[in-house]
Amino acid sequence: LPQRLASLAAAAREETWQIRQQLQAQRQEVARLQEELSRARHDGERWASALQRAQREALEREAMRGAEQARQQELIRDMKERLLELLREKDALWQKTEGIDTPMPSPAPRDTGLCSRCHKDFRLLSRRYSCSRLCQGKVCHACSTAFGKQGRCCLICYQQRHPQAT
Repeated sequence: LPQRLASLAAAAREETWQIRQQLQAQRQEVARLQEELSRARHDGERWASALQRAQREALEREAMRGAEQARQQELIRDMKERLLELLREKDALWQKTEGIDTPMPSPAPRDTGLCSRCHKDFRLLSRRYSCSRLCQGKVCHACSTAFGKQGRCCLICYQQRHPQAT
């Protein structure tokens, strides 16, 4: 029995030693896992912080894009308004200038054998007159009028000089 007790005690010591070894290995494993957990938490916090920063930056960029888009739309609206103003102004100027166009005497044709107004040939019996007013052209009797002692002038020059006569 003492031998049996001694062997049981030895076996119990051996078992205790093995259990202590396992316990120590498990403590080391727990310490390693806690360290890994700590690193994972730290990484998680870092990633959460980076995510929040990225979301904040994305919101800021979106706000800037919205503001820029609003400015561009306002600019487009202003440009359209200005275009309409310019078109109205152009139309008003066009209407003002509509009545200004008065017929100016055309320059005398280079061929002095034709009337500068009706382009009739001057012949032996059709007399040619030099317009003594603006155009200095050669005109026939039908296309000219007497202008007192100063001679004759074409009808267009006479009408420009005396608008009440028309």
